[in-house]
Amino acid sequence: MDSTARTVNVGLIGLGTVGGGVARLIERHRDEYLKAYGIDLRLKKASALEPGRAAELGIAPENFTTDWHDVVADPDIDIVIELIGGDHPATEIFEAALTSGKHMVSANKALLGRHVERLAKLAAEHGVQIRCEASAGGGIPIVNALEHALVGNEILTVAGILNGTTNYILTRMASEGLDFAEVLADAQRLGYAEADPTADVDGFDAASKVAILSSIAFHTRVTTDDVFQEGIRNVSAADIAQAKSLGYVVKLLGIARNTADGVDVRVHPTMIPADHMLASVSGAMNAVYVVGDAVGETMFYGAGAGSFPTASAVVGDVLALADAISHNDKVQAEIEPYQRVLPLRPIDELETRYYVRLLVKDEVGTLAPVVDAFAAHGISISQINQLQDGDGSRCSVVFLTHTARERDMAAARAALEALDAVESVASVIRIEDVASWADGAEKND
Repeated sequence: MDSTARTVNVGLIGLGTVGGGVARLIERHRDEYLKAYGIDLRLKKASALEPGRAAELGIAPENFTTDWHDVVADPDIDIVIELIGGDHPATEIFEAALTSGKHMVSANKALLGRHVERLAKLAAEHGVQIRCEASAGGGIPIVNALEHALVGNEILTVAGILNGTTNYILTRMASEGLDFAEVLADAQRLGYAEADPTADVDGFDAASKVAILSSIAFHTRVTTDDVFQEGIRNVSAADIAQAKSLGYVVKLLGIARNTADGVDVRVHPTMIPADHMLASVSGAMNAVYVVGDAVGETMFYGAGAGSFPTASAVVGDVLALADAISHNDKVQAEIEPYQRVLPLRPIDELETRYYVRLLVKDEVGTLAPVVDAFAAHGISISQINQLQDGDGSRCSVVFLTHTARERDMAAARAALEALDAVESVASVIRIEDVASWADGAEKND
């Protein structure tokens, strides 16, 4: 160790799945960090509600507290890691640590997705940094890629599978022909899904992540509340089977595009070509696909959650800060974000193709008023398939549309629901034009 280097003291708040992984990584690799990087990293104080958790992780009693205030108030601590999630007391932890001149590392996507602008300004005022690699892709180093490796590009598109639970569910639905409710129940039993799966299956988790990534990628303010979101509850085994027969795969995607009409940012079930890179991402894995004007198409793949993958990203952020601190160099203060605020493109303006599955009466002449309802709202049909799922009185019919505007599709849907011949609009799934994601990229001559 360089004789001029000093120990970097870390405070850890939250000893759950990820926090436990962080504590173990720091303990396991402390000598390695010192030998390889000249960084003497010390977990000086940790906080959790259960003292037994500290004992389980081998944290000495004198280095443990049940009160997070003790961590933030410790004058020797340089970096505070917040891993409890949620808004409170995470907000108070951020505010107290930043105003005390301590750097923050966090995986709190929910908080940062909504409040990073205010917190970043607070960090800038007090000369410290916030680092959040683990908040948007678990163990995938996507934030670092956008902030550093790809900074020479204009980022055109960020699209990805950002939630492992929904990808696990959709993968099993596709491979086993099961419906959503059955797979969800099994995923909960196996621990892949929470007892309350709302944040995952309704798209809230992915929306927070795509808000963070699009803010970084496009240098503009995007919050979770700006992201259109729709979950996977209405996706059925029949829809997935039809997608396969048509050459598509259904994924819950977070999509952010920097268009001439504004930032298009959304989360919803999406049909993508089966030969696209994202289509092959299965199970609980995540992937982020990024298009830069110079680099072209890239994809970052890995575990989006879990103890050690997420801890890897957290500790990476800690070491990035500790490198300067350990050598008594000044860490660059957080740059105040969003020097520009680009307009947001309303979801109503989206133009794409649609897959529509209707449950209709199995009678002669049923389809005529249905086709008329589409036409009345300027939507033309490219393909019609009747499924072999009827009981003699009703059946499912699938319509694929040409490119249409979202607002027109919404109006057509309302008209279809009002028809006597239509028992229900069972599914409406957007078919993404993945080729357009690379619009504006330079040709690789």
